[in-house]
Amino acid sequence: MNITQYLREIVQELNSSVELLPELEAEKLLDAILKSKKILVAGAGRSGLMGKSFAMRMMHMGIDAYVVGETVTANLEPGDLLIIGSGSGETSTLIAIAEKAKKLGGVVALITTSSESTLGRIADLIVPLPGTPKDKTNSDYHSIQPMGSLFEQTMLLFYDSLILKVMEINGLDSNKMYGKHANLE
Repeated sequence: MNITQYLREIVQELNSSVELLPELEAEKLLDAILKSKKILVAGAGRSGLMGKSFAMRMMHMGIDAYVVGETVTANLEPGDLLIIGSGSGETSTLIAIAEKAKKLGGVVALITTSSESTLGRIADLIVPLPGTPKDKTNSDYHSIQPMGSLFEQTMLLFYDSLILKVMEINGLDSNKMYGKHANLE
């Protein structure tokens, strides 16, 4: 295959992943976002990068959003929402963060390929997304892409879809959001 053919296959995988998105769980997460005073986002590796982009867009909308582990991250208080992106649901640092958030009275949401994972058992809300888990023997789902790429791409697009819905609900557009965009660049 050439590069364009690979790209077509990746886009087809992403198109197929849309059909597997559980709308009810997505709506529950949207509701939690809208009700939360503060939102914290966590993830490791590429999943963490997708979460950082989501937190940035929430900030552009005026939502009090933070990335766990950054020096300017606020504390989690009772009722605040922690959104964790983890394909495996078994990342030990994220498990410790989720457990601490629950002890502090936070609401934990998980975006994952592995609902039955340790993080899945801790989470209050789970949005399962398609992708190839690390343990491929427990999955019928296959991708031409390496490792967790399909999950990570789907997660980014899912996050952007949530942003669009919040924009619609709050009457926002890009022009209004640019008012919160970094201006010391």
